[in-house]
Amino acid sequence: MHISAKADYATRALLELASEPSRPLTCEAIASSQQIPFRFLKSVVGELRKAGLVRSQRGCEGGYWLGRPAGEISLLDVARAVDGELISLRGEPLAGLAYPGPAAGLPEVWRRVEADAAAVLGRATLASLMPVGAAGRLAREGAA
Repeated sequence: MHISAKADYATRALLELASEPSRPLTCEAIASSQQIPFRFLKSVVGELRKAGLVRSQRGCEGGYWLGRPAGEISLLDVARAVDGELISLRGEPLAGLAYPGPAAGLPEVWRRVEADAAAVLGRATLASLMPVGAAGRLAREGAA
């Protein structure tokens, strides 16, 4: 299984936003804090915005906030927002994959791997990844 740079950067950016729920953060601030290339982060945040995982405000007081509470955003949501299919084989989804003869059982193994990965990522929310103090603050502020 390959975890893309986009999924990693997107998750790290969302965790930055979750750590500061009371104010918007700029892409520059997130990129600097997480040591992510700014231009790449800008496109990733655009995909997160389209998926509803972040919201934005323009202007000098603008920036980005989480689009939903941190407890409602899973790593599965993030991965699918920026990468589409969780696991693919040669760029194709696993759903219709079939092999002949002795390899006939292999596609089912790949689909189980995908299902298990989706289950793990679906259980891991941004709130669950926050340090204890920050998670408590998120819960008090209604963001978890």
